[in-house]
Amino acid sequence: MNRTFRRLMAISVMFLTACTPVPQSSFGGPTLPTRTMGLQDSLPPMRSFAGNRVITPTRSNREVGKDFMDLSFRMESGRPVTRLTRFEAPVTVRVTGDVPPSLTPDLRILLGRLRTEANIDISMTGAQTASITIEAIPRAVLNAAVPSAACFVVPRVSSWEEFKTVRRTPTVDWTTLERRDRAAVFVPSDVAPQEIRDCLHEEFAQALGPLNDLYRLSDSVFNDDNIHAVLTSFDMLVLRAYYDPALSNGMTRGQVAARLDPILSRLNPAGDSRADRPRNDTTRSWIDNIETALTAGSSPASRRNAALHAVSLAGAMNWDGPRDGFAHYALGRLNVGYDSDIALSAFNQALRIYNRSPETRLHAAHVSVQLAAFALSAGDGDGDGAAVLSLVDGAMPIAAAHENAALLATLMMFKAEALEMTGRGAEASAVRMDSLGWARYGFGADANVRARLSEIASLNPLKGI
Repeated sequence: MNRTFRRLMAISVMFLTACTPVPQSSFGGPTLPTRTMGLQDSLPPMRSFAGNRVITPTRSNREVGKDFMDLSFRMESGRPVTRLTRFEAPVTVRVTGDVPPSLTPDLRILLGRLRTEANIDISMTGAQTASITIEAIPRAVLNAAVPSAACFVVPRVSSWEEFKTVRRTPTVDWTTLERRDRAAVFVPSDVAPQEIRDCLHEEFAQALGPLNDLYRLSDSVFNDDNIHAVLTSFDMLVLRAYYDPALSNGMTRGQVAARLDPILSRLNPAGDSRADRPRNDTTRSWIDNIETALTAGSSPASRRNAALHAVSLAGAMNWDGPRDGFAHYALGRLNVGYDSDIALSAFNQALRIYNRSPETRLHAAHVSVQLAAFALSAGDGDGDGAAVLSLVDGAMPIAAAHENAALLATLMMFKAEALEMTGRGAEASAVRMDSLGWARYGFGADANVRARLSEIASLNPLKGI
């Protein structure tokens, strides 16, 4: 399993400069005077989250049960997983490699949540061996071996050197496991703290439990749209059920299915009274089109056409939720800088789709970034900043609740520009400065933070750039 670079909803806003012609710097963003950025020689200290529970709406246990089974007994490729495998308690974790300062604190927070919310007996160890080894490796080294992966997890190994030796053998085939004894999570050591943390959450969850990702999920890191950055209450429920004493290593799909209903009723009693909403499986054709749209390698025209096909397929299947909204978002993203009318229409439709359900509020917050860029670059119609403020003020609390510092910082940067439009310069400066601590966690290097701030500022027509 791996967290790929197909992060269309992700934190970068570099493409926003395509909305308006601006001079480019070496970072891919505009070159702006320091006074416009509102920065001194140094940035404020990095901010980070405490690791609170990320609560998503309770769904029907029938829905959760189907999701559990599809996540647990199928690989992303569609290959069946014939038996349930998991670690036997206690689970130990060690960290090796070029460990960045943020990794261990974020890992401790994650392990604490797993103990509290998923009821898994898991802890760090200083021993030379552990159930799960996390090795931090320079991104260039990691990508030289696995070009498409931002990070990934493999079974039966405990080091990068061991992985390189067995990478093309059945040793690292998850479907051959009888139980889980060892696994290694490989993360980049030289990227933004948030990217490292996101890798920890997704890959750690799959090291412990289900191996599949499902595009239909609106409330989970087990989804290739990568909307959710940290484990949600749904994910913790799945992991808690996965490690429930009523289940054990080696159980078949049928054996797990026979025991799952009472497990979920006990762990999630509110789900028994929720109405079931049948959802059909995601077609291979839709997945192929989305992957073509999101993956570099195909021509821009081919990627735009693939996104359009994904929109059409979602409509034909009567999907109304994360898949339909994501297809529209992809279409909009790929038309920025090519056809602004199509891009804006697609973003607006994605927002309408996502706003229909509380389960996709975070998705809507991501789309709000794109719409704020259009509103800001257009002078917000009458230039009063109201549209931008409306978009970002509703999205900021959601970004914070879901612990997405990059998204939160980006929204705050847009808010600062909108406040300047209204002549509220002191408020704008305070919001902009507050955004920088979150941006350092979300974007990493100071140069990246300054570039993002400059890109957004360049969209403000009142600055005369």
